[in-house]
Amino acid sequence: MESEELLAAARDGDGDAFAMLVAPHRQALHVHCYRMLGSLDDADDALQEALVRAWRSLGTFEGRAPLRHWLYRITTTTCLKAIGARGRTPQPAGEPAWLQPYPDRHLDRLDPAAGDPALLAEQRDSVTLAFVVALQRLPASQRAVLLLREVLSFTAAETGALLDLTVPAVNSALQRARVTLGTVPTAAVPFGPAEKQAAERFVDAWQRRDIAALAALLRADVILSMPPELLTFTGGDALTEFFATVPAEGRLELIDLVTVRANGQPALAAYLPDSTGTCCGYGIMVLTVDPGGAIAQITAFPLPGVFAAFGLPAHR
Repeated sequence: MESEELLAAARDGDGDAFAMLVAPHRQALHVHCYRMLGSLDDADDALQEALVRAWRSLGTFEGRAPLRHWLYRITTTTCLKAIGARGRTPQPAGEPAWLQPYPDRHLDRLDPAAGDPALLAEQRDSVTLAFVVALQRLPASQRAVLLLREVLSFTAAETGALLDLTVPAVNSALQRARVTLGTVPTAAVPFGPAEKQAAERFVDAWQRRDIAALAALLRADVILSMPPELLTFTGGDALTEFFATVPAEGRLELIDLVTVRANGQPALAAYLPDSTGTCCGYGIMVLTVDPGGAIAQITAFPLPGVFAAFGLPAHR
């Protein structure tokens, strides 16, 4: 069925037609919600609310701009309202308490029909943890402008129409956002031998409880953070001491690691045995690997609830 026919059917109350109409945009909208909110769970909620709002207000869509623009308008305003309702102020430093990892398997669902190949590549590249964390330091309106202009490639006029801002206001907000962000890497190191080997060697050393081998993989200024906790460990010595004493009281071989990918980066899902010996999902570690193959940062999320989004079972 052609888009015009789907639109007409959806306006007549056909829910299946509406689902087909928005399907090419759904995953890209979900990624947009994640960048705005920094949380996988919140992105799920925001997208659901946005699509409900779109369905209920479909009669107001006049077709003067592409459907994609109209959907991004509703989705962006939904995210802005969510940020305001939850009282989330910009994060001045470190990872925000609400930060969650984003499964690469979701990025694989981006529909080529929803945009050109260059735009889809930008969609994938701009979900690194460093970039998402940096976004949370921006006021919500600047965050929205930056994403619409520099990630989604909307013009200043289109962005202004979506956010009810003048073009000068859009340009001003974008300039302030750029100054606040400074130089932030948006793309992860391309997945290749160095990155793959770093993750594999980390798992091997972990399972063998080889602390020296783990230490050799870490950059001297490596950082370990564990949102929502504010505590961080900085430097190879601090991290190796942590690995030797804290996870399972240093019995690393008891913790089963499964390789996944999150935010365009290598990640490891950790399963910890309970009192019965059943390995239960415990958390996700996202590794940031520098161009030389050293691990520069480990962001650990004690969030077994996100395992399903990664296609992982709750128990092993």
